Amino acid sequence: MLFYKTNSELENCKFCGHARYKRTSAGKMVLVKAMHNLPLIPRLKRFYALMRYAPHMRWDCEYKRSPSVLSHPSDGEAWKHFDNVYPDFASEPRNVRLGLCSDGFTPFSNNASPYSYWPVFLTPYNLSPEMWMTSPYIFLSYVIPDPRNPKSLIDVYLQPLIDELKQLWFEGVLTYDISTKQNFVMCASLMWTINDFPAYEMLSGWMAAGKLACLYCMENSKAFTLKHGRKNTWFDCHRQFLPMNHEFRKMKNAFRKNKVESDPPPPLLTGHQIWERISQLPKVTEASPSRLPGYGVEHNWTKQSIFWELPYWKDNLLRHNLDVMHIEKKYFDNLINTVMDVKGKTKDNPKARMNIKEYCRRKELWLHELQNGKTVKPKANFSFTLDEKREIIE
Repeated sequence: MLFYKTNSELENCKFCGHARYKRTSAGKMVLVKAMHNLPLIPRLKRFYALMRYAPHMRWDCEYKRSPSVLSHPSDGEAWKHFDNVYPDFASEPRNVRLGLCSDGFTPFSNNASPYSYWPVFLTPYNLSPEMWMTSPYIFLSYVIPDPRNPKSLIDVYLQPLIDELKQLWFEGVLTYDISTKQNFVMCASLMWTINDFPAYEMLSGWMAAGKLACLYCMENSKAFTLKHGRKNTWFDCHRQFLPMNHEFRKMKNAFRKNKVESDPPPPLLTGHQIWERISQLPKVTEASPSRLPGYGVEHNWTKQSIFWELPYWKDNLLRHNLDVMHIEKKYFDNLINTVMDVKGKTKDNPKARMNIKEYCRRKELWLHELQNGKTVKPKANFSFTLDEKREIIE
């Protein structure tokens, strides 16, 4: 819990009874744990108080761009949809649109005791891309210190930020714009979050693990567990997204053997439909977290995310975005290690070949069993020979 607002005078945790303070060897009472919070509102007001920043805070509305080029988030469907739903907010070009990102890192060497820091950053999208993609315009809002990953309890730390965002939405803040020499009521909205998969599940409340890892397919996921290796796979789950008359849907041998695809893609739920599902789920700020009934079978929800307290969150088309950097790097690593057949790193291992025999008609990739009982992995046609590897490296 956070000793905050109505709980600010408590001396013990209301969930577990743990003391708020501890006594040092010198007899002084100190906090057991502290969170570092940098308020958002004063920093946004300061942008309009300085001439070097204030004129640029209307860039997304005033700068004329080609309608066929996506050069800024305001050119995207999610931004335009938000403007259509909330025209009063969109009518003031100085209202601020924000993006939030968070990730954990270990500040000490790997040999030291494990310790994790979780910074939370906010970015104003009113600026041009060459500005808000640089460090001076990325606000450090929180530093969450903890020897362990905060996981779903990150909502506890985000309470002051959510309160500020609600104030910026409902009431606004009187702000002086030095570029126009006038006061105005500044409002702000959080458009989306950007993070990798671990932070994505922490912020959204949907566990990105197991067969139901996809937040969009949910219980309609066709993922299954591989017989050899016991890993979850989404192999051949993509054909259902093709047009109903696509030739790939009727192929029995090119994908999973003896399987055709006749199902339409899973329904894409709106924010309002998702809210109907989770409106009764507990919040970690109000109750001690526990495993919810049906978890892993009917759903992967672990909590009701604190972001649903924002009144406009259910109207956002994009609530959570995946960080492209992590996905592209891991995909490239797996791809290059497989086509180069790097020993110990390739995904084309004996268990993968056994799974191919189980699920696919690719006899040229099946393991060959020798007379002495050993098995040989035939070379795949997608991997390079030694001479080809040398040419690539050169």
